[in-house]
Amino acid sequence: MQRKHTRSKERVLHLFSALLLVLTVLLATMGTASAAAPVTAQGKQATGLTYTNPLNINIPGDGKVESCADPSIIYSKPPLGDSNWYMYCTTDPLNDNDRNAANDFNFHLMPILMSHDLVNWTYLGDVFTTKPGWVDPGAGLWAPDIEFLNGKYYLYFTASDTTLPGHEDSAIGVATSNSPTGPWVDSGKAVVEESNRWTFDPDVIEYGGNKYIFYGSYYGGISSRQLSPGGLTSDPATQKQIAIDNKYEGANLYQHNGYWYLFVSSTDCCNGPLTGYDVFVGRSLSPFGPFVDREGVSLLAGRAGGTPVITMNGNRWVGPGHNAVFQDFSGQDWTVYHAVNRFDPYFAGAVGFTKRPVLMDPLDWTNDGWPVLRGGYGPSDSPMPAPAAQPGEKTAYQPRFATQDEPDNLIKNFSDDFSSNTLSNKWSWVRPPAPGTYGLENGTFRFDTQNADIHEDSNNASVLTEDIPGGDYMVETKVKLSVPPECCHNFVQAGMVIYGDDNNFIKMAVFSNFNTQQIEFAKEVFPVPAGYPRYGNTVVGPPGEWTYLRIVKHTNKTEEVYTPYTSIDGKTWEKGGAYTHKLGQKAKIGLISMGGSGFTANFDYVHFYRVNPHNDNRQGPGNGA
Repeated sequence: MQRKHTRSKERVLHLFSALLLVLTVLLATMGTASAAAPVTAQGKQATGLTYTNPLNINIPGDGKVESCADPSIIYSKPPLGDSNWYMYCTTDPLNDNDRNAANDFNFHLMPILMSHDLVNWTYLGDVFTTKPGWVDPGAGLWAPDIEFLNGKYYLYFTASDTTLPGHEDSAIGVATSNSPTGPWVDSGKAVVEESNRWTFDPDVIEYGGNKYIFYGSYYGGISSRQLSPGGLTSDPATQKQIAIDNKYEGANLYQHNGYWYLFVSSTDCCNGPLTGYDVFVGRSLSPFGPFVDREGVSLLAGRAGGTPVITMNGNRWVGPGHNAVFQDFSGQDWTVYHAVNRFDPYFAGAVGFTKRPVLMDPLDWTNDGWPVLRGGYGPSDSPMPAPAAQPGEKTAYQPRFATQDEPDNLIKNFSDDFSSNTLSNKWSWVRPPAPGTYGLENGTFRFDTQNADIHEDSNNASVLTEDIPGGDYMVETKVKLSVPPECCHNFVQAGMVIYGDDNNFIKMAVFSNFNTQQIEFAKEVFPVPAGYPRYGNTVVGPPGEWTYLRIVKHTNKTEEVYTPYTSIDGKTWEKGGAYTHKLGQKAKIGLISMGGSGFTANFDYVHFYRVNPHNDNRQGPGNGA
């Protein structure tokens, strides 16, 4: 009886969804037809529509969808198509008020969203009403990946825990349907079983007549496997490592001009207003790698490669990540991704439960073939021209490419080449280190690493400080950390801080993270509201044996925006995600060497520059900031 009841309910829900779909399409068509769209030189109609992040997603008769993490998107396919776009989200409440009679949040088992124009979206329902039998009752269903294979729709997803004997941890499942709205039939088993790793975040491609699944997260890294022709199982013997562990998750592969591009996300997805999640990319002629970044560093290297592509820019959006790339009907590439509004980071009444609305922005390509979000300006926060959502349309979006911040005049009074026999008297210590653990040698400042830190309440590390110039500036150093790139010296680090005090700073450092070395860009702030984080971080480009670090400070009306740049040769610079702070003119520049003893950092110089006024990249196309 229960089985019949469940199937009956599925049929009712499916019929309701179909009726709702028809009504929505009619309304969308009427709304689109009422606006006169200009005709372009190519003879296609410009949509005339604009959108503003986050995307506008209506719940019929019940408000808006305010969280859609890990989005995956598809245009309906013939002969089953209906000229609509569909998007699928990870399991979460829809908004602040999505609660049951007991005032607990409703967790939707992968919401389904639909749009005709990629601007106005409607929530249709969920993929599942109950979890598949092989999934643990307390598990989450995460990171859906929608594909059209074998003449029907496949939805791959992560189950955070299972009931599979010997494989009770995370696994990847799949459900199929003849329609993007369902009903969805689960395969009844795992496509990729748990294997002593985080089996998360599927992405499926077809290549050379076969199907392949890419998956993985920090614990285990990114791997690929060949799928069966039916797409329901994978062959463990074909498993191949694609990207190193302890740095990336959320793989999304996209082919462009003969290359395969691997988009991957890094750091903490869900740290409220200090979330530093960002998207990085490497490319290869093969979908199985080796993937290298713009500086030629492999994503499998210990000094892990990866070029930043979707990063924070100082507006309200932090933690932009877990993206899916698609192309509109005028040939413009776009990507959907989630982010966090730093001014509204949590579900109401649930501090610590990060809300992740879905954003969309154009993905552009530089002359040397690397993707940048919105011409390099980052996530948009004001009206943007809409994509060409339907055949015959053309987007009004035209890319304008950002220029990087460039140094102007050297500010000599605040710079130091460490070419003397003793430290200049402009430097002073916060907590002087033991004699003999620092000094000038071979034209560098040597600073032995300390078993100490300035992380939250662990404020016992030494910081070598000097004053900073007034106004906006760029500060640059070149550092060598003697920690080997192999495993494992957590979390030894060396770099610089814009230091207000022990609890208020911006930090940029080369650091050891298990079997990797990375470049951390971090923010600590205090005091904060109860339950809010004090410390957040992102990462930038790869480190080298010697690593160049830059921090650029721009001041707006209410706060300072700090943008990181990294380089391994001093010529090619990678721009990372910006953090904002309010450190004021009393802040100092500081050098740090901490996180564990037994190693040495050498600083070649500290240079301050004015920033070239012709390289202000804070504005972008579509009047976005």
